[in-house]
Amino acid sequence: MRQLLAATTCALALSTTGAIALSRPMPTPAAAPGRPPGQAARPATSSALAAQLDAFIARGMADWKIPGLAIVVVKDGAPVYEKGFGVRALGREGAVDPQTLFGMMSTTKAMTALAIAMLVDEGTVRWDDPVTKHLPWFRLPDPYLTEHVTVRDALRHTSGVGNADLLWDREDFTTREVLERMRFAPATASLRSDWAYQNVMYQVAGEVVAVASGIPWDRFITTRILEPLGMTRSAATYEAMAARADPNVSTPHFEIDGEVRAIEDVAVDRVPAAGAAWTTAHDAGKWLAFLLAGGEVSGRRLVSEASFSEVLAPQTVIAATNRAYPTAGLVGSRWTTYGLGWFQQDYRGRFVAMHTGSMDGRTAIVGLVPDERLGVFAFGNLDHAEFRHALLWKTIDLWTGAPDRDWNAECLALYGGLEEKQRQADARLDAARANDTRPSHPLEAYVGTYSHPAWGATEVMLENGALVMRLGPSPRNRGALEHWHYDTFRTRPGDGRRGWMSVSFDTGQDGTVVALKLGGETVFTREPAKK
Repeated sequence: MRQLLAATTCALALSTTGAIALSRPMPTPAAAPGRPPGQAARPATSSALAAQLDAFIARGMADWKIPGLAIVVVKDGAPVYEKGFGVRALGREGAVDPQTLFGMMSTTKAMTALAIAMLVDEGTVRWDDPVTKHLPWFRLPDPYLTEHVTVRDALRHTSGVGNADLLWDREDFTTREVLERMRFAPATASLRSDWAYQNVMYQVAGEVVAVASGIPWDRFITTRILEPLGMTRSAATYEAMAARADPNVSTPHFEIDGEVRAIEDVAVDRVPAAGAAWTTAHDAGKWLAFLLAGGEVSGRRLVSEASFSEVLAPQTVIAATNRAYPTAGLVGSRWTTYGLGWFQQDYRGRFVAMHTGSMDGRTAIVGLVPDERLGVFAFGNLDHAEFRHALLWKTIDLWTGAPDRDWNAECLALYGGLEEKQRQADARLDAARANDTRPSHPLEAYVGTYSHPAWGATEVMLENGALVMRLGPSPRNRGALEHWHYDTFRTRPGDGRRGWMSVSFDTGQDGTVVALKLGGETVFTREPAKK
């Protein structure tokens, strides 16, 4: 079960188009200085540098326990490094190669933004259209938000509504139900006053694509992006990928209780525009080449230069206190912004656009250095193995001639330090536990259905003398309640991959149990018992 994310307020100055006004125009990928299209790459793409990256990846995979990884590097319009490493699944035959399928996860967002850009070219959508112009039934928790939230807001995470992943993660709401329940999701900020990552709002943008084009989002992505780029092994959704029964598919892995083990895939098809696409390193190279060419493929422009530039233009500032990636502190960027489906920052005097993708058991990362006509896309099959960040910046360093730097060691130290801080926080929580307490009611008194207007119903049952909670039909969201102290329990749902979650109960004036709290903050009200 996912806890709701806290939001951090940041002020931003917007131009009349909604994009941040800059002192100089952003570089246009298609017009990078120095080398005309098709010219041979610089010596930085030599076999010696490829060998360095080989060794770096081998060491990193061992340090981070990653079973399999695939990567493609595109320079000056063509792949200069394209390889697979390790295995698709631990304990089974099958090596990862450039044709192995991996989930794109949130790197899919760039395709959704590009789809909107294409519709802007056609005049059926404008960036600053109110969402309700295309989806008149859509509502947010505040009438002002509902009336004024725009397509641009959906794409840059400035809707004023925080994380709502629980809506699709519980796996029993349809896409339409997920979107309709956004009217009950808590507003965390006023419109455009805060940047808060929002997967469900990306699906709102996907619904705009469907309405404006007359075809579903997945069909639009397939026919307007994947097929023109020749991405023949890619698919817009998990369902479409699985239907092919392709044997060369990576398996997700999670480290649980110190052991890396294979797990089942978690599909994102209920909010596909936020992260459902699948691809290979080889196909991802075609996507990178298209992006670095400014929206052209084989001399054919799929999106206008103006609309493509808007996608990569910074749209909202991300405050240093609200960093999405801890690695940003290592990179030394002076600024971080979000465009339309892309994070942006400076590195060694260059503009870099990048994004990660994460889902249970999988990772992805993509980076563009337009001035160098350089792009990187990497995939892994271990949950949140942050070697991906080290790999991105190491690759950029190698292909731009930067001084040698051990990004792997630095990322290990950074993320290891964060894990240690979490262990210390857990230890403090353990120390504050009141021992030798018991629940204020017999266990039977906690049994019932508890509901939240946005997040739906959660059930508490008594099985074999112990309380069990479930939130939707997924076994990932079902777990036994272990007594912690007083009327607070904790649960480790599913196979334990997401750790412990606090579950507490409130008692009303009449002495009965009236509410359940997840994570100490999200309140589910008890429903009357059925007669």
